[in-house]
Amino acid sequence: MHCAIGITASALLLSVQGVALAQGAADYPAKPVTIVVPFGPGASVDIETRLYAGKLSEQMGRQFVVEYRAGAGGTIGTAYVARAPADGHTLLTITSSFTGAPALYKNLAYDPIRDFSGVSLMSKRTGVILVHPSVPYTNVAEFLAYARANPGKINVSTTGAGGTPHLNAEWLHNMTRTQVTFVHYKGSSSGLTDLMAGRVQVTYATLLSGMAHIKSGKVRALAIASAERSPSMPLLPTVQEQGVPGYDYASWLAIAAPNATPAAIVNRLSAELGKVAKMPDVMQRLEADGGILIGGSPGALNQLIAAESARWRKLVADADIKLEE
Repeated sequence: MHCAIGITASALLLSVQGVALAQGAADYPAKPVTIVVPFGPGASVDIETRLYAGKLSEQMGRQFVVEYRAGAGGTIGTAYVARAPADGHTLLTITSSFTGAPALYKNLAYDPIRDFSGVSLMSKRTGVILVHPSVPYTNVAEFLAYARANPGKINVSTTGAGGTPHLNAEWLHNMTRTQVTFVHYKGSSSGLTDLMAGRVQVTYATLLSGMAHIKSGKVRALAIASAERSPSMPLLPTVQEQGVPGYDYASWLAIAAPNATPAAIVNRLSAELGKVAKMPDVMQRLEADGGILIGGSPGALNQLIAAESARWRKLVADADIKLEE
C-alpha cells in the first residue's frame, strides 16, 4: 500500500515538474536576453552574433541584446556567463577557442563541459593551408615529406601561441610526426604579409582571409584543411583526401548557456537558432563573410565541445604549448 502511494506521488511530482518546464519554455523569454560576446566588437564573431540576435528578437518577441566582455582570450566573458542565472536570459557566443582555453590557462574559473550547455552551432569557416609560391612542395604529401627531411626548417606563421590556427597546425604535425618552426604574430594580417614576402613559408588560415591573395597569385593554396571541400574552391582537395584521415580544421561559432538552464528552454532556443540558419538573407550575408551555416542540436554541440576539449588537453601537454607572456 505504501509502495503504491509512493509511486503515485512520484509520478504526480514528475508530471507537475514536466508541466512547469513546458510552461517555462512557452513563457520564455520573460525579459530581454543578453548574448555575451567574449571578444571586442567588429570581428566576424560580433557580426554574426548581432545578425542572429536581430532575427531572434523578431521571432521570439523579446529583445536579444549583444554585450561585449572582452579580455584574456575570451575567458573573462565566458567566466561571467558561467556564473549567470541559468534561466536562458544570459547566453554566450563561443568559438573554437572555447575548447582550447582549459588546456592553456591555469586556474581557469570555469569548465566548458561542467559549466555550460551547448545550444546550437551557428556556422563554421573553412580552413586552408597557404604556402608561398616559391616552396618546392605542391601537395600535402610533399609538404609533410619535406618537413620530415628538413625538421624545423619550415617557418609557419600563426595568429599567436595557443590560438586556433596554432593548435590546428600543431595537431596536423603531431598526427604526422613532422616538425616545423612556428612564428607567432598578433593577428592574421602580419603573418599573411610575411607569407607573401617569403619570410615564412606556410600559414593555416580561413579560406576567406586568404582568398584575395590566392586569386592574385601571391600565395598558393595547398589544401582545404576542413573535412569537406569548399564550394569556393571545389577543385582543391582536402588534407584528408591527401592522406591524413581524421584531420579537420574549421573554425566555428555557436551559442551556449549556463549548464543548469532547463532543457526545454535550451531546446526551444536551439530550434529558433535553426530557423535563423535557414533564412536566405542570413545565408547570403554570412557566406559573403566566409561562413557556412549549419545549425544543429544541443547534443551535437556538446559532443563537439567534449571531443575538442579532450584533443586540445592532450595536444597541449604533448607539445608543451604555453601562452606567450
